[in-house]
Amino acid sequence: MYFPNYPRQLLPSFSVLKRTALSFLLKMTFVPLDQSFTKESEGNKGKSVILLYLASSHSCSTTFTPQLSTAPKTTSIQFNSTNNNINNSNSNSQQQQFHFISNRNMKRSPFDFLSEEIVFSILDCLQTNPLDTKSFSLVSKSFYTIESRHRRTLKPFPRTTTDHRHLKKLLTRYPSLTHLNLSNCPRVTDDCLSQISISGLKSIHVSSSMFTHVGLANLVSKCGNLVDIDLSNVVHFNDNMAAAVASCRGLQRLCLTRCKSLTDIGIGCIAVGCLNLRVLNLKWCLGVTDFGVALIGVKCKQIRSLDLSHLLITKKCLPSLLKLQYLEELVLEGCCGINDESLVSLKQGWTSLKTLNLSYCENVTHVGVSSLTSSAGCLQNLSLAYGPLVNLAVSESLQKLSKLQSIRLDGCQVTCSGLKGIGNWCVSLKELSLSKCTGVTDDGLSSIVTKHTDLKKLDITCCRKITRTSIAHITKSCGSLVSLKMESCTLVSSDAFVLIGQYCHFLQELDLTDNDVDDEGLKSVSRCSELTVLKLGICLNITDEGLIFIGNGCQKLIELDLYRSIGVTDKGISAVARGCTTLEMINISYCENITDSALISLSNCCKLNTLESRGCPLITSSGIKSIAVRCKQLAKLDIKKCINVNDTGMIPLAHFSQNLRQINLSYSSVTDVGLLYLASLGCLQSLTILHVDGLTPSGLAVTLLGCGGLTKVKLQSLFRTSLPRLVLENLEARGCVFQWRDKVFQAELDPKCWKLQTEDIE
Repeated sequence: MYFPNYPRQLLPSFSVLKRTALSFLLKMTFVPLDQSFTKESEGNKGKSVILLYLASSHSCSTTFTPQLSTAPKTTSIQFNSTNNNINNSNSNSQQQQFHFISNRNMKRSPFDFLSEEIVFSILDCLQTNPLDTKSFSLVSKSFYTIESRHRRTLKPFPRTTTDHRHLKKLLTRYPSLTHLNLSNCPRVTDDCLSQISISGLKSIHVSSSMFTHVGLANLVSKCGNLVDIDLSNVVHFNDNMAAAVASCRGLQRLCLTRCKSLTDIGIGCIAVGCLNLRVLNLKWCLGVTDFGVALIGVKCKQIRSLDLSHLLITKKCLPSLLKLQYLEELVLEGCCGINDESLVSLKQGWTSLKTLNLSYCENVTHVGVSSLTSSAGCLQNLSLAYGPLVNLAVSESLQKLSKLQSIRLDGCQVTCSGLKGIGNWCVSLKELSLSKCTGVTDDGLSSIVTKHTDLKKLDITCCRKITRTSIAHITKSCGSLVSLKMESCTLVSSDAFVLIGQYCHFLQELDLTDNDVDDEGLKSVSRCSELTVLKLGICLNITDEGLIFIGNGCQKLIELDLYRSIGVTDKGISAVARGCTTLEMINISYCENITDSALISLSNCCKLNTLESRGCPLITSSGIKSIAVRCKQLAKLDIKKCINVNDTGMIPLAHFSQNLRQINLSYSSVTDVGLLYLASLGCLQSLTILHVDGLTPSGLAVTLLGCGGLTKVKLQSLFRTSLPRLVLENLEARGCVFQWRDKVFQAELDPKCWKLQTEDIE
């Protein structure tokens, strides 16, 4: 067995294969053990031989024996039903044995001798990287067939649904699907839905589509085992379509976010037909009133989670919801008709309720909160964001919630007495969010953290009155913190950030955006070896020296934000790239000293999927090429104001970046030629092109027509009249949305001046 002569770019990544039995099986051919081996030994010196012991198994791994100078390399693999690891075995094993020998003349595949269950277990190891699965399917026809039967989840590109025949062909290839996500496809029609006939399908997501009740009825009738349907933002979803959904008797989860044409009649159909619903999302369904919500309470007895955000409901429907004895999560965010009187009617409460969201309920005060909490003793998560004044009365109302673990008070006005009350009475507190709260002081915040040493997550974003005193109390008292967000805490001195690394060694997420942290602070933070997310945007005092410490100490880093941190250069980025090889997202926007050298270093981070490098004038097409060639998972690229990136940078993107979904080319030097190369990217969904001098209406029109998967395009208004009307109509018919901008060209400000202007506005 051998690899076909596929182009190298079509077989991109075998990093995972090398860590599984598959990486070896792909290179071997099968020879029975009883076949003479001695004559082949001399001819096979330096080649690989595998002894494979077959038994019922669900996973595998491999270990090598030392290489001998006079014999081929030998590996022994055992599939054991009681041990998921593969063990070295000697040649005296009584189990069935096989030899795999490198030999292109042998025609039989080793997978012919493995059960489908074992091969599927091997393929399960490839799920983290879709390119590995693609590589596997391209090896041979038999591998192609195996991968087709193994796949359970499918999320096709937008152009798949432009012709229902393409979708039919795709679904024919994958007959064992259980989850189908068409959210990338803005124009799913009745014809497309008629092609979906998979008896084992459990979940489907078809948001923002254009089908009618006829297509939806066909889907439900052909896929009778559906338990999860997401119809968010479906343009024409109405009561007739709700009636079609109601025929899905086994439905357990239904999401109807922003289905604004839905009324109480449709909700009634769903309530009567889908009696097993566990999760229902009606966020922004403005046609649903008290009557429809009451029907849910009466009929859907199994509801666990109910989202009624921004509905025009009042206290009339709430008593009916008390009949939902299994309700664990209730979201009433933005329900302006809910007030203290409404919550008083819920005094009986739910014994099962664990999460309650009353964010943006402006008419709720401590009176309503007190009446509700008196009978919700099991409540664990409470959100009052952008709601009542948090004073002593509110904190006292929380006293009865002994199991309360998470409180979100974002945007609320708080008092020192209110914070002290929370510290005294919320004995089980693990998560606290005070983002953009006015009135947070050192005294109030310190009173909470000193009494809750088990706090795991703390958000004090834009709490501009706190100082080093608060940070000292937080770090010394809450050593178990895993998330600390403190963007724009402008009164905190630079020496305070040293305390974070000294005491909070378990941090996984740290946001220091717009603070006075310096290299000494980063040196200390680098001791937080569990960090996966680090945000250092607008930190003007950090340099490469601090990033070198981060690269050496925070090797689990996945996301790094350096937006407008002007002291950073190639040296610092290279240090991060060397140490943090699992990096997936980096923002170096407006770091003007960054050059192609930094991008070449970042290309070693093969998992990189998001690169934001706008406003880096020294970056050229050469750096973009390095990222495109080696970072095959790249999905988002922002090179706005990278004036030295031209058409030559688009060629490698078109050739290698087959997962690219979003790109911003504004203020670059790309012309019609470069855009035409990008037209070959079938997965491209979002394209932004503002103030690009090398574009013409004809070149832009050809590119837009070629990108069959586009769902969002942002252009200058002058193209609105110069582009052919038929082109625009064609793209809009596919589901593409145009955004037209009149923004004039603006020269870039110095980052320090930009920060001063921002502070003046605030």
